[in-house]
Amino acid sequence: MHWTVLGSDSALGAVRTLVSVRSRVRDVPSVRRNRMPSVLLKFVMAVSGAVMLLFLLMHMVGNLKIFIGADELNAYAAWLRTLLEPAVPYEGVLWFVRVGLVVAIAAHIWSAALLTLRARRARPVKYAVRNKVSGSYAARTMRWGGVIIVLFLIYHLLDLTTGTLNPNGKHLEVYQNVGADFTPGRWYVTLFYTLAVVAVGFHVRHGLWSALQTLGWSNGAREKKLKVISTGFAVILTVGFLAVPFAVTFGLA
Repeated sequence: MHWTVLGSDSALGAVRTLVSVRSRVRDVPSVRRNRMPSVLLKFVMAVSGAVMLLFLLMHMVGNLKIFIGADELNAYAAWLRTLLEPAVPYEGVLWFVRVGLVVAIAAHIWSAALLTLRARRARPVKYAVRNKVSGSYAARTMRWGGVIIVLFLIYHLLDLTTGTLNPNGKHLEVYQNVGADFTPGRWYVTLFYTLAVVAVGFHVRHGLWSALQTLGWSNGAREKKLKVISTGFAVILTVGFLAVPFAVTFGLA
């Protein structure tokens, strides 16, 4: 082993460097020193993502009632608005779910934006050569996928929630509204819906896998199994949501 002995000038220079570094740390504004840790932001992303996944799963199950018939689907929509009556007002539970979902979406976007900004500050100079092999397609397109999903969510609310953009647009006539939405003549709506749902599928696949890592459920032994679970869950959601517009467009529902 080779040892190097520092001279007095070198030692003094090292001390000066250490003092300078500590001085810069003390000069950092308290806001930046006390900012929320990135680990906590990732935890917020994981929990808010889990809330949205639960909502998507329940929403998909409700949508599939279209294959039972108009009466069943419309009755289900009415039932959601009368849950826990008279203990809670009409649509009380539904509004609770809506507010909770808005909070989850806002927390998810907020934590994702902060993590993205921190990552950019940590790497102010872009890589000269980007390794396209590292990272999956979903990981590289999470941000764009998120933008597509937000835009689709706005359209979806104006279409099938408020009925503003729906050709039928009548309250509690869910079966008729969906049927009017995805007629063959409105193929562009079906196409947009398909692109958005596929984006959701990629987002869910990568997001679920990342959440499992953040929550500490992933290790070397379980990594492959959890990846299969994440992919399978994303495929089920994608197929479940696309089954409705395709069935309407091709006359199967």
